[in-house]
Amino acid sequence: MKDKDHLENLQNVLFADLLKICKKYFGKPRIRGSHYIFKTPWKGDPRINLQKVDKMAKFYQVRDVKKAIEKMEAKKNEE
Repeated sequence: MKDKDHLENLQNVLFADLLKICKKYFGKPRIRGSHYIFKTPWKGDPRINLQKVDKMAKFYQVRDVKKAIEKMEAKKNEE
């Protein structure tokens, strides 16, 4: 299963899976308390800031990661 396919159901993604996908696309995060902050090659949104609260990722975190991956792929295709 592709990473983006795994993110289709925004409400049913494990936090650990989302974290693994983010590390693959954005590298090692900076950790501040319970926040995992990933650098992106652009300024502004979508920003990648994950906070672990439960075993499941929050839907808006999944949505933002999905948007960021799509933006990266679009930039890559422009080159």
